[in-house]
Amino acid sequence: MNNRNLNNAAWERLFDKYDILRHVESEGFFNISATQIKEFREPRLMAKFDHTSSLPQLFASNRLAILPITRGDYIIAHFDAYHKFETGTLPVTKVSLPPHIQSLDSNNIPSEAISLNCAVASGIIADFMEDSGIVATVSGRMGSGSFSFNIKDTKTGCFHQVAVNNSQIEIDAAYEGISSLALFEAKRDLSEDFLIRQLYYPFRVWQSRVTKPVRPIFLVYSNGIYRLFEYAFEDPHHYCSLQLVKQKNYSVEDTAISMSDIQSVLENAIVVDEPKVPFPQADKFERIINLCELVSMQELSRTDITERYDFDARQTNYYTDAARYLGLLEKKKESGTPMYSISEAGQRILNLGFKQRQLAYCNRILSHKAFNMSLRLYLQAGAMPATNDIIRIMKQSNLYQVESDSTYERRSSSIKGWVNWIIALTNKL
Repeated sequence: MNNRNLNNAAWERLFDKYDILRHVESEGFFNISATQIKEFREPRLMAKFDHTSSLPQLFASNRLAILPITRGDYIIAHFDAYHKFETGTLPVTKVSLPPHIQSLDSNNIPSEAISLNCAVASGIIADFMEDSGIVATVSGRMGSGSFSFNIKDTKTGCFHQVAVNNSQIEIDAAYEGISSLALFEAKRDLSEDFLIRQLYYPFRVWQSRVTKPVRPIFLVYSNGIYRLFEYAFEDPHHYCSLQLVKQKNYSVEDTAISMSDIQSVLENAIVVDEPKVPFPQADKFERIINLCELVSMQELSRTDITERYDFDARQTNYYTDAARYLGLLEKKKESGTPMYSISEAGQRILNLGFKQRQLAYCNRILSHKAFNMSLRLYLQAGAMPATNDIIRIMKQSNLYQVESDSTYERRSSSIKGWVNWIIALTNKL
């Protein structure tokens, strides 16, 4: 049984034994200790859910969340505990590593720590903070001290007051300048949302320890792009009061791709026979790239991908199949368990510089007739083709095991998503 199923089973037993749902409904919350959790499973595996998609079934179906309040105690309630990343197409600012730096390779960023080091060395941190005299200061695990906050109940709309006393927090990096202290949470996986606690608890700790403004910043690195999100808590005592202050994208590589570059790939793409792999139902091409990056580090099972990434089991199937459709990932079975590894073609593309890497992905996409013809229609009309026109192209493309009209319609959204991704490459100036 995989980790997620083990968590689900353990939480079901805990909910039954301690009648947790009844307590939450009658009292608004339930406090549970690490000792109680450990009756069925290790707390460190049972109480850390960075995305809503990773919540146990009982939490997801009852709109519950769990937060630490001490080193050994947690509170469960209908908390509004997560925040969706803001979306939008923004330009990419080009930066460079200093010529004397030889130990950092902008094409090889294997960890959050290395992405932060590269962001510092290339001037990304200084530019984003707009501060001077910046130095790295605190990082790692530490105690929270004592503080309290209000958090919204998603079911009643009321607010809970939660007291925290010496809970454990972790800071990936902190950079202090003359005017401010920036606390960074860094990730290499693209996700829909994040647990606000990752920013809020460190913010509250250091807001009480320094007199200058404390700035919570989320850094997400993928596909050569550093995405930085700065948030502010409008009411420091209100967990849910975060607002986006600014967001910028950076790259250490040249990201300038012209429409003529795209048209050249389109005209030179050689259309291949459709593989015996399900036609993609994975709308966000950036996440296919990110999945390939993660799998390139080590071979992963389907369960590993579901547990480590912001996917549910169905999305894992969709996105691994989409990567296999393009020949970027390979699947094999070991003891009946599907295992995924990067293909030779996938690794070769990942080793390219930014511009050539994106154009190589475009070539992979446009070597399939349904995508090739849909992009041609887009360029002729200057707008996304109608769904019916895309479905007509799909029906002429000999797709593998796509038969019903409803399936054609669902899968057409992937064509729209991938074509939009291709067109958006020309905006990264």
